[in-house]
Amino acid sequence: MSLLPLEGPPGPLPAPPPAPPQGSAPAPAPAGSRRSLSCLTRRLLTLLPLLLIGVWAVLDWRALYDGTARLADADPGWLLVALLWTCLGWVSASVVRQGALPERLPPGLLVASQFAAGAANHVLPASLGAHAVTLRFLQGQGIPLTRATASLALYSLVRPIAKTLVLLGFLVTLPGLLRLGELVPDRRMLFLPVAAAVLGLGGTLLLLVLVRPLRRPAVRFVRTALTDARRLHTMPSRVLALWGGAAAAPLLQASVIHAVGASLGVTLSWAQVAFAYLAASTAVGSVPAPGGIGPVDAAMVFTLSVYGVPVAIGTAALIGYRVLTVWLPLLPGVLCMSALVHRKVL
Repeated sequence: MSLLPLEGPPGPLPAPPPAPPQGSAPAPAPAGSRRSLSCLTRRLLTLLPLLLIGVWAVLDWRALYDGTARLADADPGWLLVALLWTCLGWVSASVVRQGALPERLPPGLLVASQFAAGAANHVLPASLGAHAVTLRFLQGQGIPLTRATASLALYSLVRPIAKTLVLLGFLVTLPGLLRLGELVPDRRMLFLPVAAAVLGLGGTLLLLVLVRPLRRPAVRFVRTALTDARRLHTMPSRVLALWGGAAAAPLLQASVIHAVGASLGVTLSWAQVAFAYLAASTAVGSVPAPGGIGPVDAAMVFTLSVYGVPVAIGTAALIGYRVLTVWLPLLPGVLCMSALVHRKVL
């Protein structure tokens, strides 16, 4: 039998695991918590439009009540015609949006996005809500941010130019039908939009001169916008969509007012109502208000009174117009926006 030990002498004990250094970064959050936070944020964004529209309804409930009460006595046939023109307005906006981009957008989602953008446009002034929704939609369709922003700029530039051309067309073709003397503003009033345009352009140039980090993005944006505009105007389909849709948009809005006025007994012709709307929206369209509510309505009531429409009837027609174009599609538009956000289209 061997006298050697079965086991050798005990070795040193294993060293304990090193303690984490002081001030080390915490472990990253698990993927599940990030996913739940993203879902919570998306749900809040889905409910935010409903909250905003509820607040606005509380603040402006009188206009909603009065307009609905007056429309209850209106001719339903003419109101259906006005509703048809209202729906065609969203189609025309979609056509202009498509005309501002060389890429082909899905027609159904494009119209749905403009329906949702119409609801957002009546919450924020100066078309900021509509542009924000459209920008998110274009980015979701794979359009780069610079080119999507350039298309919004082209859209915003073409619409007032097209409206002015339509207004000039009325002046040339129907000079005897329109009462120009009472609608032409005073020379001192013409100074305001000119001064606003000069100050806006001067302020932008001064900002670019003083803030150097803004120059490169601004130059890139201008170069992209000019390149896309030049390319679009070599495509006949895009030219027709861009300028034709922009020219049709104010005429469709004027058609809504004409149909609502006819339902309340206003006997003005379509040409008179259309010219009154073009003159009113051109005169005060630069005033930043949600959806143009307020300044355009007041100017429109004044222009209708020039044609002999009583102020009470003109006010009722404008309230009815706002009910059809703002309040009636507002809740469906907000629900459409929430659905698009939920489906990650926006």
